[in-house]
Amino acid sequence: MIEIRLNDNAYEQDIRELLMAFYPGEGFVYGAAEQDLSVGMEKKSPMAVLPDIRLTVEGMVSDDRRFFRLRLIFAGKAEFHAMRDLPPELEKEAARRDEPISLDYDDRADAKNKIKRRFYVLLMFATGKLLPWGALTGIRPTKIAMTKLQEGMGADAIAAFMKENYYASDEKIALSIEIAQRERELLSAVDCAGGYSLYVGIPFCPTTCLYCSFTSFPIGKWAGKTGLYLDALFKEMDYVSRKMSGRALTTVYFGGGTPTSLSAEDLDRLFTKLRAVFDVDHAREFTVEAGRPDSITRDKLRVLKKHGVTRISINPQTMNQATLDLIGRRHTVEDVKEKFAMAREEGFDNINMDLIVGLPEEDMEEVRATMEQIRELGPDSLTVHSLAIKRAARLNTMKEVYKDLKIVNTQEIIDMTARYAREMGLEPYYLYRQKNMAGNFENVGYAAPGKACLYNILIMEEQQTIVGCGAGTTTKRVIPGENRIERAETVKNVEHYIARVDEMIGRKEKLFALPEKSLEKC
Repeated sequence: MIEIRLNDNAYEQDIRELLMAFYPGEGFVYGAAEQDLSVGMEKKSPMAVLPDIRLTVEGMVSDDRRFFRLRLIFAGKAEFHAMRDLPPELEKEAARRDEPISLDYDDRADAKNKIKRRFYVLLMFATGKLLPWGALTGIRPTKIAMTKLQEGMGADAIAAFMKENYYASDEKIALSIEIAQRERELLSAVDCAGGYSLYVGIPFCPTTCLYCSFTSFPIGKWAGKTGLYLDALFKEMDYVSRKMSGRALTTVYFGGGTPTSLSAEDLDRLFTKLRAVFDVDHAREFTVEAGRPDSITRDKLRVLKKHGVTRISINPQTMNQATLDLIGRRHTVEDVKEKFAMAREEGFDNINMDLIVGLPEEDMEEVRATMEQIRELGPDSLTVHSLAIKRAARLNTMKEVYKDLKIVNTQEIIDMTARYAREMGLEPYYLYRQKNMAGNFENVGYAAPGKACLYNILIMEEQQTIVGCGAGTTTKRVIPGENRIERAETVKNVEHYIARVDEMIGRKEKLFALPEKSLEKC
């Protein structure tokens, strides 16, 4: 358990996220702030205490708020780890780790990065670990490379910038730049400001997986009542189609949950409504997450094909039966292969498959076995996720039940999945990170040429307005020319969504009433 004491919240999130990166799975409690005993220094920033190992982190600023000091104080037998052969930029920061940090509080971004770099070095000595992404804790590291590319900076200069400012590894920096270059090329043909994308949430699943924290409800409990959800959803879709009239629809994405948890009849009704109110025929792509193989039937695939769906996902997460049973998937490896073949038979030529690395009780050999079977299937794209244990997942809420499960993720495993993907002719095209990821790694999407999911890039790079319809969705409105994004969320609970859909529409109306400058192309 980590205790954080503070009387200045300014950098609490940044320090907490670095603590989470070095000490994954730890819980947090907040205690009362204390006065520091240093002469002339009043503590203004976070102090975190890790009672289990008796480690204290102190943050202080002077009265004029121009200096910030971070110190690690050990008790008992704890001591700093010896760190040898460090990169020059880390050696330089390590040499001054006991000095106060001079900050310009008017430049929040620079002040934040200076604090994170120093804190990273202190935690590095405390744990003996280097993190693959260095001091970067955000979920979109490729945005840094993308921004620098747009500013005209070359790949070598971007690499040097990311090394100096974030201490990221050479491998992660190279991956970020490669993906940013590919994203930039794909986005060059998109009218980001003049268009928009549509996300429709179907919050039902056959069952809830052990690791899952997405908004989903068991479809069995909604048997005979899904029409109530669709009625509310259609009302919201009607509003969005009117509000976005005159703007081109770039991409359509149905996620969840598992959209194919719905019956073929419900899906037909849903897509008929979609095409009646939105110009889907001119969209660049139309994705539906078929997700769980146990939700797929030939009739449902034919409904998807009839309505012009261009891309689907069939997501095994692993091709090891023991793991599937453990995480609650309730389908077999053979089901995955059968449903994949069925989708090919029905004419789908852009099929994605999702995998998770770091699932309980899996190591290098289990992941290798999965990759071998995926290679035999030959999907058009492959998304490799590093397990992230979210707050609402059973792996977290029932820690005592699952505490003995072994969770392993290493750079060697990540590298192996990347090799398999590239051998299959798939190139990395988008990347994102999550909190509490096994091994502090990342999620990477790989795709064959011409098969990258444009929606995935748009949601990561945040260059286009994405309107969400349905329970648990978020609408992100990009304000062109202002480097600003405004959000409106819908409630997660299905019953609340049905009862309060007018309120959800009102939230969007308020969001789109905000003024904006003239539209500019991205």
